[in-house]
Amino acid sequence: MAVVNQPGAYQPSEFQTSVFDCCDDIGTCCYGYWCYCCLGCSIASDMNECCLCGLGMPIRSVYRTKYNIKGSMCKDYLVSAFCPLCSTCQLKRDIDRRKQQGIF
Repeated sequence: MAVVNQPGAYQPSEFQTSVFDCCDDIGTCCYGYWCYCCLGCSIASDMNECCLCGLGMPIRSVYRTKYNIKGSMCKDYLVSAFCPLCSTCQLKRDIDRRKQQGIF
């Protein structure tokens, strides 16, 4: 019999909020709007990365891979390039929700 799933494997998931769900967390949205670089440092700190790594496609891809979130590097690039504030806020909202759920 062939093994089709690895033991302990889990199904791919989605981000817990949409890229454009900024109104779900006004505090994070304002934080990103008024101090975008600080929000990036906060994300990097949450993920134990260098502060310079908290913005853009690379950190989004690392996070997505770590939590088995559906997507691709191409999509990460496009979202980060064309909606940088929204994609960064989405990432921070997802981190905060996973912390609340105890799965971060």
